[in-house]
Amino acid sequence: MKVKELLETKGKEVFSMDSSATVEDAIRFMAGKKISAVIITEKDGTAGIFTERDVVRCYIAKGGRKFHDIPVSESMTRNLMVAELGDDLNSVMSVLVEKNIRHLPVVDKGKIIGMLSIRDIVLSQVHKMTTEIHYLKDYIAGY
Repeated sequence: MKVKELLETKGKEVFSMDSSATVEDAIRFMAGKKISAVIITEKDGTAGIFTERDVVRCYIAKGGRKFHDIPVSESMTRNLMVAELGDDLNSVMSVLVEKNIRHLPVVDKGKIIGMLSIRDIVLSQVHKMTTEIHYLKDYIAGY
């Protein structure tokens, strides 16, 4: 299965916020949307991604500073790993595991058009395997 197929079934909604927001703003935004990562923008471009892991790293690194005093730009991940529409999900899953990341923006023509999580990919693979098992059982039973 390709990234494009998964995005078509899961949806392409991407949540973003400006880099001038605070870490507290980002945490509240993610909690309100029930998401665990948000794209951070600067001047109409992508600056990075802020995830739950970044919250933990920020807490440790900023030692005692209040989240409402820390710009999200100080704690976000700037070097984005991305997937493209034609990428195979097995390859994408390998990148997520190898790089120890859980969220991967999907780009098309240089623009982020979707977001995949490790959960999205695992659910897709489980569905695929469940379907294959069903058809194999029917084949064996002679249906």
